[in-house]
Amino acid sequence: MITISEAITTIKKAENDADKLINDSKTNSAQMIDEAKAKSMEMMETAKKEAQEEAEKLIFDAETTAKKEALNIVNHAKKEVGVTKNNSLSKVDEASDIIVKSVL
Repeated sequence: MITISEAITTIKKAENDADKLINDSKTNSAQMIDEAKAKSMEMMETAKKEAQEEAEKLIFDAETTAKKEALNIVNHAKKEVGVTKNNSLSKVDEASDIIVKSVL
């Protein structure tokens, strides 16, 4: 049969073990929280960097496309101006003949 002294010693040991377990759990949970926060910050920085890189790529692609479209518009405008100029020049002689005939 267990004596009261042994029972008290066993209870004290169990209490000490429980206190140690609680303290270890608190330490482990605090460490896990710190690691989770660090990992979260790292993931947010990575996501932010990737988003920035994607935005820069999209802007570069949009600028490239806009430059190509602008070049096409300029080339088309030059062609149209050339056609209009040629049409106008061909009519200058005709117009000058009409003016000379009407003056004479």
